[in-house]
Amino acid sequence: MMKEVKIYDSLVGNLNEELKEALRKVPLHLKGKVEEIRLKKDRPLMIYYDGKDYFVSKKGEVSKDISKAMIVEGNHIESTFQLISNYSAYAYLEEIKNGYITVTGGHRIGIGGKVVYGLRGIENIKNISSLNIRIAREKIGISDFLMPYLIKGRKGFYNTLIISPPQCGKTTLLRDIIRNLSNGWANYYEGFKVSIVDERSELAGMYNGVPQKDVGIRTDVLDGCLKSDGIIMAIRSLSPDIIAVDEIGGKRDVEAIHEALRAGIKLIATIHGSSIQEIKEKQSMREIFEERIFERYIVLDRSKGVGTVKELADRNGNPISFVRGA
Repeated sequence: MMKEVKIYDSLVGNLNEELKEALRKVPLHLKGKVEEIRLKKDRPLMIYYDGKDYFVSKKGEVSKDISKAMIVEGNHIESTFQLISNYSAYAYLEEIKNGYITVTGGHRIGIGGKVVYGLRGIENIKNISSLNIRIAREKIGISDFLMPYLIKGRKGFYNTLIISPPQCGKTTLLRDIIRNLSNGWANYYEGFKVSIVDERSELAGMYNGVPQKDVGIRTDVLDGCLKSDGIIMAIRSLSPDIIAVDEIGGKRDVEAIHEALRAGIKLIATIHGSSIQEIKEKQSMREIFEERIFERYIVLDRSKGVGTVKELADRNGNPISFVRGA
């Protein structure tokens, strides 16, 4: 828990002084739970954990009573934005155009404001009105119990799709599976060369070219790259055994997946959804299901906390009995 608290305090250190003072007074037992800090101009200071929003007062009191909440002012957001961009928004322009900035530790800060378009699409976000700070926490070992169901022999891997509603831990689980695949397990299976196509800079949490998250010793990262482009780039230049991507779904993603399969490369991916049946009904995914590309399906929910494995199934959708992790 103390590690989680240190992560929280370190991240809060990036914020405006008044916000920092209030958020550092949040009770110790809650700091390790916080998933998001939400800053909106002229709105209450909010944190999110355990699937619910809470208001924070200037004294760090956490409650559902909006009347006690600290109000986030324009100067709070402006100075926080300057701090997270190191007073040089231009240096972060490529990330800003995608709606976020990544800070030390791999934490992503989403940006709301006036979107400016140009000849090549989105060029900038100005008049910043909100910042959504997502705390990127690693949970090392949460995939350990799943690995025997995803590995075949010492060098084989079943193409795997993780199905999950939002904020149920799919990215955290995917990251830990990648770590296990990349490092290998002594006397069980050898490590795989893994290429991550990290379109939203969440899996590896790259900062100044260095992964802030443990994604394993044999892992290459294509950061901020479209999945459809990155899959092809990895095939051509990184010689991966496995390609890992977060949140597939578009037609171009599916086409790139076929390219990887033709090259003999295995895949692990995530997709938004609550069941295998729901994903089957998505127009863009029908072809993949008909071809039975994925050999393992992992369905998540929050029934026993974030990252609960609700179901494990084979390529035909038949349940696989498994022993849950601790």
